[in-house]
Amino acid sequence: MPARGRGPAEGASDSREKAMGITSTGLGSNLNVEAIVQKLVSVERKPIDDLNASSDKIKTKISAFGKIQSTLGALRDAAAKLTKPETWQSVAASSSDATIVSATGGAGAAEGSYAMNVTRLAAAQSLSSPMFKKDDKLGGGTLTLELGEWNADKSTFTGKAGSSPKSITIEPPRDSLADIRDKINGSGSGVIASLVNDVNGSRLVIRSRETGAENGFRLTAAPSSPPADGQPSLADLSFGVAGQTSRMSEDLKAANALLTVNGLSISSATNTIDSAVDGVTMTLMKTGVATVTASQDKDALKKVVTDFVTAYNAAVSLLRENTKYDADNKAAATLQGDSAAVGIQNRLRGAIAAGTTLAGALGHLSDIGLSMGVNGSITVNDSKFTKALTQRADMKQLFMGVDKDNAENSGVAVKLRTLTDQILGMDGTLTTRTKGLQDNLKSNGKRADAMEDRVANYEKRLRRQYTALDKTMSGFGQTAGIVDKLSKMYGG
Repeated sequence: MPARGRGPAEGASDSREKAMGITSTGLGSNLNVEAIVQKLVSVERKPIDDLNASSDKIKTKISAFGKIQSTLGALRDAAAKLTKPETWQSVAASSSDATIVSATGGAGAAEGSYAMNVTRLAAAQSLSSPMFKKDDKLGGGTLTLELGEWNADKSTFTGKAGSSPKSITIEPPRDSLADIRDKINGSGSGVIASLVNDVNGSRLVIRSRETGAENGFRLTAAPSSPPADGQPSLADLSFGVAGQTSRMSEDLKAANALLTVNGLSISSATNTIDSAVDGVTMTLMKTGVATVTASQDKDALKKVVTDFVTAYNAAVSLLRENTKYDADNKAAATLQGDSAAVGIQNRLRGAIAAGTTLAGALGHLSDIGLSMGVNGSITVNDSKFTKALTQRADMKQLFMGVDKDNAENSGVAVKLRTLTDQILGMDGTLTTRTKGLQDNLKSNGKRADAMEDRVANYEKRLRRQYTALDKTMSGFGQTAGIVDKLSKMYGG
């Protein structure tokens, strides 16, 4: 029997099915080939799914170790601060009259009281010009500014070491008082210019940027043309030029601060005194007498130790949460049973619990009110801790003492700093463990890719096989139909 031809509509339908990726497997035989193939492929994919699930767990562990690394870094920094001498040298300073002298302490200050007698504050030189009308033009020329020190009667000017004169060119029409102000401020000459305005007009005010006798200044004006009588001119701004009568007024003289500290005379170019008493910075506010007292800064030391406790508790708490087993819910935390995580946890506790014999009466953290609880965290007995702050020398040994013969007997902060350095180092426990997990993750990825290729090939092979079976079974169906028709025709 000749094969039935395929009409245009059927050809178009096939083209659409191929374009849309639709398979007709099973249509000829009524065999659900697609379902069979998908079932077989899903079974074949089971190892890949298991491998992906394993990779997800590894990623979670890497993330957990990343957080642990962060908290251990913070602990290392907190411990390191307790191993620095300046931490134990912090001094607080106070003044009997902060309106005369204010004081702040720092590291290395000598404790004691200091009698202050301020007789003069440091000042910046300040000049003001004569009054000018709003629209006055001063004409062109050059202004030269020099920093330096005047003698008492202004007859001698000595240039400041390391400073050179600054020349400023003034050109019409930009020769108003405002233009000159802007030119001066942009010159970098060590002075600041401003305008003071009132109902009578404007005045140019020029003052030294810094206080101190050596920061006075001389101002030389060289107008382009001789000034006309009674007319505003650049020459009106000259000050301190020999042989010239100045129209500028000196409102403030440049001066050093003068004071005595415990009777010792001190002169300072600024009102901030940071060299008279080691580790104490004093700011002069006005003339008068006051007493500055320097004493141990217990609050600063308390904060450093408290920050250390906070950092330690954060680290052990994170480790505890990630290694625990919830018996009620029968659920293990991310790093439960992980030898690296458990080992770090135990080593941290051991370093804290061991203490030292270097500190005399203070051998353990519990001696200063810092006690380790059953969960590994440190609790603070504030009253006991505050009292221990008076034993600064012994507490310093407890934290930063170094035993050259037995490192395990060194101070608590020294041991914690060394331990965290080891754990976080290039070949440390945490680095090595994280790298191992990353290598496992990479290996799983390669295995999954290879298995995906095998599954894809397996699926193609199944489809070929079942497509052939579908066609064969379809042929059987057609043959059976023909035999049935012939039987009916011949009365079979």
